[in-house]
Amino acid sequence: MTHLPYVIAAYAVFVLVLGSDAIGSWLRLRWARRLAARRQQRQQARTAAGSAPPLAPELTR
Repeated sequence: MTHLPYVIAAYAVFVLVLGSDAIGSWLRLRWARRLAARRQQRQQARTAAGSAPPLAPELTR
């Protein structure tokens, strides 16, 4: 009896785990880039709005 099917199955599982890890990392990186872009847009909007005088002094902290 040969062990070839078990070896092939072990390599297939290894490739599947490696592929899922790569896809998960890629998705996490994509999500982090989106969050960073949103954060940068909000900060730029605050900077642009910060140059205008405040509406009411009691609303500022």
